[in-house]
Amino acid sequence: MLSIFIFISIGTILLGSYFFLEKKIKLEIIALFLFILATIQVFVLQYFFKNQLKNDTKQANLNVRINELKESLEESNKIVEHKSIYLANMSYEVRTPLSTVLGMLKMLKQTTLDNDQKAQVEIAEYSSKHLLQLVNMVTDNADVETGSLNLNLLAMDLKSDLSHLFKVFEYQAWEKGLDFDFKFLNEGKDKFSVLGDSARIQQVLINLINNAIKFTNSGKISIIVDQTVGIDEDQIVTFYIKDTGIGMRQEQVRRVFDNASSAYSSFIMRDYRGGGIGLSVSYQLVKLMGGELKLESKENEGSTFYFSLQLKKTLNIKAEEREPKPILLDKFSVLVAEDNRMNQKVIKFLLERQGADCTFVKNGIEAVELYKILDFDMVFMDIYMPDMDGYMATKAIQETDKYANNNTPIIAVSASAFDEDIANAKKAGIDEFLAKPIETERLKELLIKYSKKGTSSV
Repeated sequence: MLSIFIFISIGTILLGSYFFLEKKIKLEIIALFLFILATIQVFVLQYFFKNQLKNDTKQANLNVRINELKESLEESNKIVEHKSIYLANMSYEVRTPLSTVLGMLKMLKQTTLDNDQKAQVEIAEYSSKHLLQLVNMVTDNADVETGSLNLNLLAMDLKSDLSHLFKVFEYQAWEKGLDFDFKFLNEGKDKFSVLGDSARIQQVLINLINNAIKFTNSGKISIIVDQTVGIDEDQIVTFYIKDTGIGMRQEQVRRVFDNASSAYSSFIMRDYRGGGIGLSVSYQLVKLMGGELKLESKENEGSTFYFSLQLKKTLNIKAEEREPKPILLDKFSVLVAEDNRMNQKVIKFLLERQGADCTFVKNGIEAVELYKILDFDMVFMDIYMPDMDGYMATKAIQETDKYANNNTPIIAVSASAFDEDIANAKKAGIDEFLAKPIETERLKELLIKYSKKGTSSV
């Protein structure tokens, strides 16, 4: 802008000089014109130089601020490093006496004790192990957050490895007056090990079960390990942690894994010290192991955390027994709306084993569009999906001419099986509700009930 102004001023002076030489303008007018032009130039230059000085000052201040931020960042990194060292030292200092306590309790169990004393020693041992697991959880979570974590895949027997862990929490739940149960679902008589990181799986379970007990004041904690689905050389294992605690609102559910404390602090931190620990870390761990941690929750009713892992079977697998005959004898086409890929594999395995042909979509919009194009004998609809949930998708399907003619059965599938969910499913016109983990016998009942074609009596 300054260059343009100077160019215009020079042009104006040359033009004025030309008119003066041609004697079209008097000397007095030229002098007055030059005086006014010079005055304007002074003010304009003053304005530009003032702005330049202001900009230079701002730039200098920004440079100072940038240097201050760099120094603050370096200081923060030093503090983080010191905290990591302190955390490691603290962990070591706690583990050392705790190991001694566990050793002494183990020796005490080998002495002559009456029944009451044995029970007291056992409770002390479980409590000590629980404390040790909490210490491990804090240090392991720190490793996940810093990214310094590698999986250690070893052969493991899930039932054997996890039963002892669940027993620790059983005592903790009982102390709070809660019911606690855990079960392992396993089809087939053949037993085999799977390759996985047992320590990381237990770390996730410790985080989730600890929170379930913390946020449940009355009712029950249920743990289910579903090993009913095997695909070739892989085993899909799904873990469910259900509680009847305070639950969460849907807006909190959507952001709970981004920053675990943010979803809790607004309404429960005053009453639950240390609430929400390990949720974001658990989400990262499950993702690292190839799964996805999911949550379904109702405020004041409870929460269900669940995730699936596809684990390799070990080489010592025994020959599988002959597959049972499928229930469906004729072609039976099923549309499955499910956004989680691991859950898709589970449902696909269960349905195809009963003789069904499966077509998958990942949200309600795709389910509605595909239903209009293709013919299906049954629809399995996940309730909670992105873009369009199962309730809205069901309503949209029922408004089509095809549904009016065929009245296709729609089955809701969800790990959230609260009374409100079942009532909402009925209100939406859904025919049946199938809770996760899916029970094979219940699935067979629904296929037999709604199949218009031939079925086997097996």
